[in-house]
Amino acid sequence: MELFDLFLMLAMGHFLGDFGLQSNRMAKEKCPGPGHSLPWGYWLTAHGAIHGLIVALLTGVPLLGLAEWLAHMLIDWGKCRGWYQLLPDQGLHLFCKLLWTLACLFLLPR
Repeated sequence: MELFDLFLMLAMGHFLGDFGLQSNRMAKEKCPGPGHSLPWGYWLTAHGAIHGLIVALLTGVPLLGLAEWLAHMLIDWGKCRGWYQLLPDQGLHLFCKLLWTLACLFLLPR
């Protein structure tokens, strides 16, 4: 797969994970607050894992999936803390997809 194609697939996978596969419940309960059905960290970990799996499947590199899992959790945690809103949040996530794409230059056979 060409690198630009990989980036497009990762970006599409991101929007699937953030908007298609994330329920309203998960979106609310992944942040600290009252009235949670599970501890908020469980929801945040599960949401990050979905994104990690998408990256691992699309790149074929499980370690990039792990990197995405952790990065996605940290970015969303910052948004939960009120450090930034939706647009910077999405920009940071897409920047990670660019990093994973560039990492594939070195990790995947050409």
